[in-house]
Amino acid sequence: MPKITVSMLAAILFGLTAVPARLGAQGASPSAAAPPDFSGVYYPVQQGRGGQGQRAGGPPPGAPRGGPPPRPTTSAPLSDGSQGRAPDAPSLTPEYMAKWEMMRKSRIAGSYEFDNNAKCLPPGMPAMMSMAYGMEVMQTKDKITFFSELNDALRRVYLDGRKPTPKVLDDPTYAGYSTGHWEGDTLVVDTVALHTSSFIEGFTPHSDAMTVSERIRFTAPGVLEDRIVVTDPKALTRPWETVKTYRKAAPGNDQLREFACAEGLDRVK
Repeated sequence: MPKITVSMLAAILFGLTAVPARLGAQGASPSAAAPPDFSGVYYPVQQGRGGQGQRAGGPPPGAPRGGPPPRPTTSAPLSDGSQGRAPDAPSLTPEYMAKWEMMRKSRIAGSYEFDNNAKCLPPGMPAMMSMAYGMEVMQTKDKITFFSELNDALRRVYLDGRKPTPKVLDDPTYAGYSTGHWEGDTLVVDTVALHTSSFIEGFTPHSDAMTVSERIRFTAPGVLEDRIVVTDPKALTRPWETVKTYRKAAPGNDQLREFACAEGLDRVK
């Protein structure tokens, strides 16, 4: 019988302990990568204001050199609808188009009846994802919270597998009820139970059947994209889609302020 040396025994023991590790690496499926961390304060990226497609302070692409700058593109204002609806606004059914016309005439006349901002009401979903004054994203394993500085609006996206109950569906809110899951590095969100006193964008009305789906992901370091699809079989002739982009704030510029306007409600008639 050959003599077993200490070095040979060590090699045998090492091989036995390495086998499970090799089997685990080759035979078992690798664990899923951890989802990205969206935590931080973000501000919207806007065309011509440090956003995509144009240098800040520079002429738009294709503009002639020298001479006065070209006239800005005319778009329908969202404040009162006095110039009609923008070409990319949600396409409304005749019933809801008539409702929008009624709201438009009210706002042109100076009424605040259909102006949620003037009444300090939350912007609602998906309007709140415009995040005009910035937003903070707070992320845990089971939940992501979006906090908008505008009217201190808040929404939560539950990631723990819960579903909206009949009680939730019967009690709609401005932010709605959002549930989500990860598909790789993309957060997929579905929102239901949205209050009909909110608006899709600007002041486009919707029905109690409206739902919102989102796909949120990083497109570059610190750049967050939210692809939004709004579906409403009663109010819309087709789903309405939009894309919002946000840039993460650097330290020192990452603090949101309180937005309090309730003290001014006595002036709103």
